[in-house]
Amino acid sequence: MSAPASTAAGPLAPGERARVEELAAAASAADGADALSEDALLRLRTGADAVRHVLLHKAGTGALVGYAQLADAGAELSGELLVHPGARGRGRGRELLRAVEELAGGRPVLLWAHGDVPAAAALAAGAGWRRARELLRLHRPVAGLAQLAEPALPQGVVVRPFVPGADEDAWVAVNAASFADHPEQGRWTAADLLLREAEPWFDPSLLLLAHERGSTALLGSCWMKVQPHASELYVLGVHPDAAGRGLGRALLVRGLRAVARPGAPEEVELYVDGANAPALRLYASLGFTRAAVDVQYASAPAR
Repeated sequence: MSAPASTAAGPLAPGERARVEELAAAASAADGADALSEDALLRLRTGADAVRHVLLHKAGTGALVGYAQLADAGAELSGELLVHPGARGRGRGRELLRAVEELAGGRPVLLWAHGDVPAAAALAAGAGWRRARELLRLHRPVAGLAQLAEPALPQGVVVRPFVPGADEDAWVAVNAASFADHPEQGRWTAADLLLREAEPWFDPSLLLLAHERGSTALLGSCWMKVQPHASELYVLGVHPDAAGRGLGRALLVRGLRAVARPGAPEEVELYVDGANAPALRLYASLGFTRAAVDVQYASAPAR
C-alpha cells in the first residue's frame, strides 16, 4: 500500500530532494533512459519557487515510490512523472496521475515519459491522456566529424565563441527569436542561461555565435555540450531574419568539428522534435540516425 500522495511547492528539503534523485536514478537504470530531464533536475536542485512537487510514499516505511514535478508553461502545466521500478504494476502510477490532475485543478497538463516505456503508454491511455509530442534522440559516431568540410558562411557573417559576462543578453534574444514557437526553448531567460554556465560541463568555447561583422546583434548560435558518455548538440538556433542562407548547417558543422578532438566521447547525440522535418533532414544529411524517443502526453479535457 502507499500513503496518500503529498504535494509541495518551491524547494524541497535536502533529504527529500536526495530521495527524488535516488528514485530517478533507479528508474533511469531500469528504463535505459534518463527518468528526469535536465530542466527537471535543475528545477529540483535550485528549488525554483514556481515548481510543484507530488510525492508518493510507501505506507509504513515512508520510502519514496513515485514523484511528479509540474511547472507553469503558459496556459498549461508541464512536467514529468516517474514510479520506482520495484513499485510498478500496483496502481501507483495511476495514484500519482490522479494527484497531478487534482493539483492542476482543471488546467491542461503535459507530462513527459522518457524512453517511450510501454507502461507509461498504458497508464496514459487508461486515464484518457493522449500522445501529444515526440522528442527524438538522434546519434552518430564522432569518427569522421573532423573531416567534414566547413560550409562557407553567408557574406559578411563571422563566428566566434561566447564570452561569459558579455554575451548573455544577446544570446537570450537570438534564442527567443529562433525558438519563438517552441513551447520550452523559446522561454529561456538570462537566469536559465546562467544556471547552465554554472554547470561543470559548460565550455564557452563550444558555444559558437554568428553575427554580421561590426554588429553585436546575433544571427544564430550552435552550443555543444561534452559529457563522459557522449557529446551533445545542445542548442542550434538561427534568427528568422537569417533563415535560408545556410547559416544553420555552417554553424552545426563547426560545432561538430569542435567536439571531434582527442579524448572526446565516441558518440554525438541531439534531441529534436519529431515534427521538425527541416531539422530532421539536416541531421540525416550529416549521418545522424534515430536512437530513442521521449513522448509527451496531454491530459484529458476537463469535464
